Amino acid sequence: MSLPLRVKLVDVGPRDGLQNEKQPVPAAVKIELVQRLQEAGLKEIEVASFVSPKWVPQMADAAEVMHGIRRRPGVRYSVLTPNMKGFEAAIAAPRAEWPDEIVVFGAASEAFSQRNINCSIAESIERFRPVVAAARANGIHVRGAMSCTVGCPYEGEIAPERVGMLAGLMKGIGVQRVDVADTIGVGTPRKVRRALEATLKHFDIDDVSGHFHDTYGQALANTLAALEMGVWNFQSSVAGLGGCPFAKGATGNVASEDVVYLLQGLDIATGIDLDKLVDAGQFISQQLQRKPNSRAATAILSKRGG
Repeated sequence: MSLPLRVKLVDVGPRDGLQNEKQPVPAAVKIELVQRLQEAGLKEIEVASFVSPKWVPQMADAAEVMHGIRRRPGVRYSVLTPNMKGFEAAIAAPRAEWPDEIVVFGAASEAFSQRNINCSIAESIERFRPVVAAARANGIHVRGAMSCTVGCPYEGEIAPERVGMLAGLMKGIGVQRVDVADTIGVGTPRKVRRALEATLKHFDIDDVSGHFHDTYGQALANTLAALEMGVWNFQSSVAGLGGCPFAKGATGNVASEDVVYLLQGLDIATGIDLDKLVDAGQFISQQLQRKPNSRAATAILSKRGG
């Protein structure tokens, strides 16, 4: 299959990336990061999580961040709402501050589901059902993040049939788009293709995203494998923000800068200015007092002498 002519990236840095940071990141910094990402040309940005501050203190300012961002036409702003309480909090503000898309998340692994959200896969779907219905009734798009689609820290390798089952359950409750996520970064191209093939039995290619972690250095190879299947929507994180909590010392999300460099080399349009994206990654990395976790950014900054 020929490669897509255009790819849309969802930058998950402000949410999935910063959520793992132990040091508090002020709302003003998160708002500035979103601003810089949209200035770089990102059309989809995962901004925040409406979850209990007790469990995720970094996201306690979700409403403040959603209030503070300067929205641009044509940009989709998404938030995580794992239950009705979270969804109600996300739409408690004036409509102009509502998210364009909400995200619910399930796992293809029973053990991961139990450890991560304290319920079975089937129970998680029932928990999401009213959230999805409420979002769609309010004209808000719904995305389903599917965790552990190739490997689980507790169960090991995940069979494609499990991924297909989860995709079918997501489709059944009205989820409009799904992410095939290699949550612990153990996937290789063949395994990723199988997970995608299982998902594509339930969702159209236009409604499937790739979300690959780089723990074993395979994220770009897995991205290329997905591109060869026609997938044109991917999630990545500026400066490689976001650790991998189940693989100590390992990296997590693939860096947006590295994905954009790959896509540019394949003559695939993204609408993203790589230099501005590198600047955004440098901004947040300086706030966190470390270097960007992106090889492309490191090379570009070295070339600049900065």
